[in-house]
Formats: sequence, structure tokens, C-alpha cells
Amino acid sequence: MFNKRAGATTPSTHPAAKRAAPGGFSVIGPDVLITGNVQATADLHIEGRIQGDLNCGNLVLGPDAVVNGQVRAETARIGGTIEGSVAIRQLIVESGARITGDVEYESVSLENGAQIDGRMKHTTARPTELKVVDTASGQAA
Repeated sequence: MFNKRAGATTPSTHPAAKRAAPGGFSVIGPDVLITGNVQATADLHIEGRIQGDLNCGNLVLGPDAVVNGQVRAETARIGGTIEGSVAIRQLIVESGARITGDVEYESVSLENGAQIDGRMKHTTARPTELKVVDTASGQAA
């Protein structure tokens, strides 16, 4: 019953285990409902529902996925529904997607059929620290 077959791999030697790194890739399946905020260093692929704020690196929101809360990410491909404000540097909104809330972006791509009900605000990369100079004395304040 517990004998090893030739060619069998253990979890530690399975090829997928070698690729997975801390902060790698996580999936929230279609049968999962999360109530509360989600913070991840990993890239997220969401097919389920989140009732709370979401903050991650790269996001893929499947066509049946729903997020009720603020979404913050570096990049995102949105196929589902977001009800809340969005701040995503590189945003792709697919044809069946719907965002209800304000959207802040650096670059955006909207496919035909995508819906956004809210204000769109373009932002640029944050400048390095600015120095305030007193014009009367010419010195940095």
C-alpha cells in the first residue's frame, strides 16, 4: 500500500515544488468566499469572491470572480466584477468585466464590452523626493 513505484515523485522532488517560491503564485478557486482583507506578496489568480480590500503584486480576476472592496496591484487583468475603487499601475479590462468605482492607473487597456462606472484618473510614476526652495533666501526649506 505504501510502496514506492519506479518513477514516482515525492512532494519535495516534484517539478512543481521546485518552481514554487515564497511569494510565487496563488489561486483562489471558484468555490471560495473570503470575508476580510487580502494582502499577498504572491501573484494572485482569483476565480472566487472576496468581500474586503485586496492588495497584491499581479492580479488575474477571472470572468466569474467578484471583489467587493478596494483593489491595489502593480498589474491586473480584470475579467470579473469589482465593486470598489481601483489603483493599478498597468490595467487590462476584458470584454465581460465590470468595475463600479473610481479607477487610478498609469496605463489602461479596455476591450470592447468592458464597463467602468466611476472616474478614471491617470497617474504617472512617482517622482523622486522634491525639495522645497524658499524663493526669498534661495535655500532648501
